[in-house]
Amino acid sequence: MATLRQLEYLVTVVDTGSFTRAAELLHVTQPALSHQVRALERAVGGALLERLPRAVRLTPMGRAVLPHARAALADAERLRTAARLAAGLDAGELELATVYSISLGILPPVLRAWHRLHPMVRIRLREYAHNDELRAAMAAGQADVAVGTPPPDWEGPIRELGVEEFVLALPAEPDAVPAGRVVRLADLSGRDWVHYAPGNGLADLLDGACAEAGFRPRAAVRTEQTAAAPLLAAAGLGPALVPANLVPPGFDGLVRLPEPPVRRPLAAYTRTRPDPLTAAFVDLLARQACLLPPHVAELLAGAGAVEAGAVEAGAAAEPGE
Repeated sequence: MATLRQLEYLVTVVDTGSFTRAAELLHVTQPALSHQVRALERAVGGALLERLPRAVRLTPMGRAVLPHARAALADAERLRTAARLAAGLDAGELELATVYSISLGILPPVLRAWHRLHPMVRIRLREYAHNDELRAAMAAGQADVAVGTPPPDWEGPIRELGVEEFVLALPAEPDAVPAGRVVRLADLSGRDWVHYAPGNGLADLLDGACAEAGFRPRAAVRTEQTAAAPLLAAAGLGPALVPANLVPPGFDGLVRLPEPPVRRPLAAYTRTRPDPLTAAFVDLLARQACLLPPHVAELLAGAGAVEAGAVEAGAAAEPGE
């Protein structure tokens, strides 16, 4: 029967890539560490690690066992946290996983509110480039709760948070885009775009939206920094399709809604029934998550007012033509 200590030893050896470094980190002797890993291998019925001259690597059985080892350790930590809460201690650590765009846009005000309410609870934030990576990490037990698109065929609890709106960020140049609150993506087919680095989930989203509009976006620049996309667009490098939450206050470019609309449903999900600490965070997230910030709504409303003014001016001029 594998013990939690043996699983911790296995994970630490894999993460450090060395029995020597793992022993130092765990404050045990290397022979004791090796003995426990061999005991774990006997318990599961096969070798988990291949011991090379200057490194270690997982065997096929090791690759199969590792995600379950991580999940067991994470569950044990959640058990300890739940026990502390049951004892009346509002303390511990909450492990939160999400994708880059959400950590930059939606989460900061939520985490600020959470810290005010629970100053003794530490937040460990894990960020991923793609929702597929996020789901895999959550399935492996690497976080208490994940925030992203609803995972298909997920067996654990899911809390819907709403639908996130995407907008077009554009330079504030005369005649840069057609007047109005909405811009057809097809009208931008000839433009160079601010694109995202391969592997970023927003790159797939932009390619998919443009494909639906009948073209493939030509990249002027590809950025790995998600928050840089609207700034690069405002600088004149091309339009960018960004979550509304990534448009910073005081943005000096233009903001328009794409046609067809681009939206992303969001949810918080856990592997098992959330403990009280995780449940409290999800409740706060559901209340506080702002999917269309007020300053972006104002920019869009201003674009609509410009459009309405243009229509009224045209109607007034029509009889004299």
